[in-house]
Amino acid sequence: MAALFWLIDEILRLYFWAVILAAIMSNLIAFQVLDTRNRLVWTIADFLNRITEPALRPIRSVLPYLGGIDISPIILILLLQALRMLLGEFEVWLWRQGLL
Repeated sequence: MAALFWLIDEILRLYFWAVILAAIMSNLIAFQVLDTRNRLVWTIADFLNRITEPALRPIRSVLPYLGGIDISPIILILLLQALRMLLGEFEVWLWRQGLL
């Protein structure tokens, strides 16, 4: 059971970093620091966009328009961190109950 909690925590941690990398890469592309005509840059940006967009889209639909500023990655990062904290608390609770 502890291995399952570890696996879920690691997946959430990796997704956390994917959201950060996607936001950074999006800004670098927007400011033309990175060129999407480069096949490697396009492939990495496309991969990060495909794995983060399904979680960011519902957040963006709820947020009001802020003049071109996208804070949905920040909100998703906060939600992921809260989920990791809840998972840790649940694991401790199960351990104290003797179920783990």
